[in-house]
Amino acid sequence: MNREGEKPMSHFWLVGVLVLSLGMMQCGPKKESEVSTSPKESPAEGGKGMVSTAHPLATEAGVEVLKKGGNAFDAAVAVASTLNVVEPYNSGVGGYGTIVLYHASTQKSWFLDSSGKIPQAVDSDVFRPPTPGYKENRRGAKAVSTPGNVNAWESLHQKYGNLEWTELFQKAIHLAQEGFVTREMTARAIARTYSTFSSYSQDIYGKNGTPLKKGQKLIQKDLGKSLSLIAQNGAGVVYGGEIGQAMHMAMEKKKGFLTLDDLKKDRAEWWEPISISYRGYKVLTASPPSTAFPSLIRLGLMSQWNLQDLGHNSVDYLHRFAEVTKHAYGCRLKYAGDPEIDPPPLDKLLSESYWREQVKKIDPQKAHPFEPPRLKTRQGKNTTHFVVADQWGNIVSATQTLGNTFGSRIMPEGTGIWLNNSLAYCTFEPEGNPMDAHPGQRKLSGDCPTLIMHENKPWMALGTPGGHTIGQTVPQMVMNIIDFGMNIQEAISAPRVSFVEPDKLAVEKGIPQPVREKLGSMGHNVQVVRSLGNAHGLSLEYDFKGNPKRFFGGSDPRGQGKAEGVEKPSEEDS
Repeated sequence: MNREGEKPMSHFWLVGVLVLSLGMMQCGPKKESEVSTSPKESPAEGGKGMVSTAHPLATEAGVEVLKKGGNAFDAAVAVASTLNVVEPYNSGVGGYGTIVLYHASTQKSWFLDSSGKIPQAVDSDVFRPPTPGYKENRRGAKAVSTPGNVNAWESLHQKYGNLEWTELFQKAIHLAQEGFVTREMTARAIARTYSTFSSYSQDIYGKNGTPLKKGQKLIQKDLGKSLSLIAQNGAGVVYGGEIGQAMHMAMEKKKGFLTLDDLKKDRAEWWEPISISYRGYKVLTASPPSTAFPSLIRLGLMSQWNLQDLGHNSVDYLHRFAEVTKHAYGCRLKYAGDPEIDPPPLDKLLSESYWREQVKKIDPQKAHPFEPPRLKTRQGKNTTHFVVADQWGNIVSATQTLGNTFGSRIMPEGTGIWLNNSLAYCTFEPEGNPMDAHPGQRKLSGDCPTLIMHENKPWMALGTPGGHTIGQTVPQMVMNIIDFGMNIQEAISAPRVSFVEPDKLAVEKGIPQPVREKLGSMGHNVQVVRSLGNAHGLSLEYDFKGNPKRFFGGSDPRGQGKAEGVEKPSEEDS
């Protein structure tokens, strides 16, 4: 692995793709399926592509598409639709998200936004006190925002796809209609939320009035029907057609704000990414309306120190990162905004002069309290992230979510589709702040899938869901590879930390106890947690002509996902 200032290995490039799914901070006793964060022995390998997702069946769906001659964009649609089936509590047709991609033949990177716009009829006062039931409103029908995922899938396919649209849903439809064996994480998610389901959805996710258990089969006939309609007729069935009408009726019944008109007006939006230079590499991520820019602020601030001298996950390193991440967190609260209404001052925030000015204010011996700009935010808990790379060098890194576990817990009759509770993740106080629920304006998503470029070639891509942890985990993964020379699996497995508003520093158990104790003595309110995130990633080597020749994939020991390559690399490439 290359250190700062060194060139990539001669005759090929190394492209790393890291993806963090779920992104949630887990506390409490360790469950049966959860494992330590020690590195796995070696990554998966492939000669013609790599897929890494949070569920083996979704990984399988992506690999099958690549083997058929599909590209990364085709495979991304297959993976996303299959995750809807096998991780129904995390993402799907009723959800939203963020995609960063690289198109090899045009050498063009894009941010494709599927977060959509806030329903036009929203009254944000219902989410604030003194409105009776304001907390409940953040979880239910009133918190449902325009689901943009399917429009993004179709837009991605229309712009760059190879295979027929109908082929991309075959795996998802089959698994929905024929069922699959429930894994422990899915069974736990169902058990926690089953009592809040309607009788219609309880019939799908239960048996004889009790929630499905690990090892039992989950069959989702109506979801299979909905996916078949999308495969046959395109995204229009959601945005004004049969499925959209069912969503509209459910919202009317539950007194939600989302209407058929909101669905008809939804569009997936293509944006230019934003970037900084870090140790000679170009770090590129989603631009506003995403609130990914604090991730770049953190990297910029950390670039002012020699991290190798400080030492990986040392007291000095983690103290500085904790102070840096608090500052960037405040920047998000203060400056996030719709780029066409109130754009963040990125020229200032992403400048060397700003970084130099801010690090001078950091005390290397003492933690200082977080001082929020009179705003409060919430942490996302249930999301998924996946990544795909194909034999041509196309890359997709996508974050998709429903918000909470099973979103709003509302499933329109006959669809098998869960609707999100996206508006719960707005910032409601003070009223009218940039991240409030402004009717008809863009939703400011906190996702930040990221690409790393070197001399105009992709070197790595990263992404993680998880509310305030998103923009903290991504920089740690970048630094693991660029500053500390870790391979893709080591970077995924390495212990992590996260600032938790208002004053906690969440630290994984993998951080040694003496380090935790010293951080505490410096004024950090250390909270030991079981795990942060659930990463998936891949890396890619290029030959001397610049063509992809070998892929490596990693999956996080914190989760149940899988990385799998397409065909083994030839011996001469080894």
